[in-house]
Amino acid sequence: MPIMQLQGLSLAFPRKTFFSDFHAQIDWGQRIGIVGANGSGKSSLLKMLLGELPSEPGRILRSEAARIGYLPQIVERFDELSGGQRVNQALSQALAGHPDLLLLDEPSNHLDSRNRRALSRMLRGFGGAIVLVTHNLALLDEVCDSIWHIGDGQIEIFSGRYADFLREREQQRDALERERVGLKREQEATHQARMREQERAGKARERGARSIAERKWATIKSPTKLGRGNTTAGRKQAELAEQRRELNDRLSSLRLPERIAPRFQLTEGERATGLVLQISDGSVGYQQPVLDHIHLRLARGERLALAGGNGSGKSTLARAIAGIEPARRLGGDWLTPARIGYLDQHYATLRPGLSVLETLRRCAAGWPPQRLRHFLSDFLFRDDAAVEADVATLSGGEKARLSLALIAARPPALLILDEMTNNLDLITRNHVIDILQHYPGAMLLISHDADFLAAVGQVDLYQLPRRD
Repeated sequence: MPIMQLQGLSLAFPRKTFFSDFHAQIDWGQRIGIVGANGSGKSSLLKMLLGELPSEPGRILRSEAARIGYLPQIVERFDELSGGQRVNQALSQALAGHPDLLLLDEPSNHLDSRNRRALSRMLRGFGGAIVLVTHNLALLDEVCDSIWHIGDGQIEIFSGRYADFLREREQQRDALERERVGLKREQEATHQARMREQERAGKARERGARSIAERKWATIKSPTKLGRGNTTAGRKQAELAEQRRELNDRLSSLRLPERIAPRFQLTEGERATGLVLQISDGSVGYQQPVLDHIHLRLARGERLALAGGNGSGKSTLARAIAGIEPARRLGGDWLTPARIGYLDQHYATLRPGLSVLETLRRCAAGWPPQRLRHFLSDFLFRDDAAVEADVATLSGGEKARLSLALIAARPPALLILDEMTNNLDLITRNHVIDILQHYPGAMLLISHDADFLAAVGQVDLYQLPRRD
C-alpha cells in the first residue's frame, strides 16, 4: 500500500474553486513538488494531507505504519531566533520523529546560501517520501521527481523534473497559440467567403428580377428559378453560420494559460536628493548590543544589500533603521529620512482581524472608497471576496502583496525589504523585480536569493561586522 491514497479531493469556497475531484497517491520514497500561483491552495493541500483540514467530500487513506513530519510556511515558535534559525529548529523537530513522509511548506525561506545548500543535501539524502511546496527553482529541480501543478480549478500531475515541466508547458502554450492564430485565420476566411456568398446571392436576385421584368412569357417559371437560387444561397449561408459557431466554440475552449501579473506602482514620495541614510559608528540591539561599529551610507537611487549569515543581525539592523521596536539604536550618529517603507519577512505590520480593505484604509486615510478599490486591484485584490478577506486567512504571497500595497500607498524615500522574494510565486516575483528596477528611491535589501539581487539592478554589498 502507498503512504497515502487521495480520492476525490476538493477545495472550494463560495466564490472560488481551487481544485476538485483530485485523485492521486503518494508512494514510499516519492519526491513531489507542488507549484501554483499564490493563493492557489498549495498550503491548504498540505494541511489536508496532514489531516488539519477536512478532505470531504473526498477522502484520504493513510498507511497506519507511516510517520509524518511537517514544516509550516511561517514558523511562529522560537520568537528569540532569526527567520533562518526558526526554520532550522522547526525542521530539526520534524526530522526527530524519523518520518516516512515529510510535508514541507517553503522550507528554504529565510535560509542563507550556506543553509540552503545544506537543506538541499539533506533532502536529497532523506530516505522517505517528500511533498514540497516551494518557489525555489533550484530546490525543486534538485529534490523532486514529479510535479503537482494547481491552476484553473484542477491539479495536473507531471512525472519529471520541474525544468522539464516548464519546458513542456511552454511547448503546450506555443502549440495552443499557433492553433489560436490558425483558427482566427480560418474564421476570417469563413467570414470573407460568407460575404462573397451574400454578394453573389444578391446579384443573382437582381438578375432574376430583371429576367422577370424583361420576359413577358417567363413570369411563371422565373419565380421558381429565383426561389431555387435563394434556397441554395440560404443553405450555403446556414452552413457558413454553423461553421462560424463551431469556430467560436473552439476558440472559447482554447484556454491559454493565463499570465496574470500585478501592476505595482511604487513611486518615490519624498523627492530626496543626495544622501538618504548615513550611520557612523552605529550600534543596534535590544537590551544589549547585537551589532557595533556600523558604518554605512546610502544615497538616492542606490541599492545596498546586507550580507551575513542567519542570526548575524541583518533584520535587527533593518528594524533599527526603520524605527521598529523592540530593535533599538543604541549609539552612533544616525541620519535617516522621515518616511521609510519596510516589509519584514514575517509580515508583522499586518494585523489579523482586519480585512484587506480596512488595512489599506488605515494606511491611506482620506482616500475615497473607489480609489482604495482601484489601488488594491493593482495588487490583485480585485473582487469583493478578495478585499473583504481577513488578513489572517491570506496566503504568504498575498500577505507580501498587501504589505507592498501599504508601502506603495505612502511612497518612501528609503525602501527596506527583508527577504522580499519569500512566498512569492514566480509570476509575482518577476514583476516585483521589474518594478524595483525602476524604483527611483534608495533601497536596502536583505535577501539570500542571489538571482533576485542581480535582477534588481546594481546592488552593493555591506558585510555586517562580526559580533564580538
